[in-house]
Amino acid sequence: MAQLRISNLSKTYPNGVKALDDVSLEIGNGMFGLLGPNGAGKSSLMRTIATLQEADSGSVFLNNLDIINNPVELRKILGYLPQEFGVYPRITAAQLLDHMAILKGVTNGRERKELVKYLLNKVNLYRQRDKSVKSFSGGMKQRVGIAQALIGNPQLIIVDEPTAGLDPGERNRFHNLLAEVGEEVVVILSTHIVDDVQELCTDMAIMNLGKIVYNGSPLTVLDDLEGQVWRKQIERSEMESYSNDFMVISNKMVAGKPQIHVLSDDNPGDGFESVAPSLEDVFFAKIGQSEVPA
Repeated sequence: MAQLRISNLSKTYPNGVKALDDVSLEIGNGMFGLLGPNGAGKSSLMRTIATLQEADSGSVFLNNLDIINNPVELRKILGYLPQEFGVYPRITAAQLLDHMAILKGVTNGRERKELVKYLLNKVNLYRQRDKSVKSFSGGMKQRVGIAQALIGNPQLIIVDEPTAGLDPGERNRFHNLLAEVGEEVVVILSTHIVDDVQELCTDMAIMNLGKIVYNGSPLTVLDDLEGQVWRKQIERSEMESYSNDFMVISNKMVAGKPQIHVLSDDNPGDGFESVAPSLEDVFFAKIGQSEVPA
């Protein structure tokens, strides 16, 4: 069983932006969701764990391995799919994986050939092995990305915004692949898409402004908000006044009119109805609460 322990991690960029603000997390085997809006610090945290940038302070351990002081050792057992998985213009899927296997130290040609075949089958791309990766759809490119992340039997896999831009079918296929991979190792799924976390992860954290604002299971946090979320459909012209009077955690258009969700311990009256909280409500509530001045 692998365990990742992140303790008091902080990082401030030269422009003064505090990307990581005393971040601490414990992550075990399986799928862990890191949820947050764009700019929350998720990618900074992922890059730090992946040893692509240094933190100003704090520590990160994978079991007994001190990641910050032994980055080369971590890279031997790390699988990483960045937000932008670039590929060479005219290289095929098989050539790309063969190249990545060489970079990860698989020097035996026969062993490498078997590994590439295994990986292409695992991500259901063996029939497309001789096609240029540049011609692949977004979902197919992401599957190649997961295949390269699996080279070397990694103990830790990091995937950063993996389903952004995928159509529903590709997203479902990618979810199934991630779920299968996540049975054996630590997989961190960094995303701003709430459904990705709700469908895949047994444990999660919500991040905003460089801080962890929630850490626990999706089910537990839903129980915590039970009876506190209220819904009402309003006119667009009323949006500002409702935002001033209530803690509006989300609004979306339903049949041409805004439908708002507000957070309140008691029934706000005024035509609001109680609604079972969703993980999206939790997300917006935690983000909103973290931005209220202390």
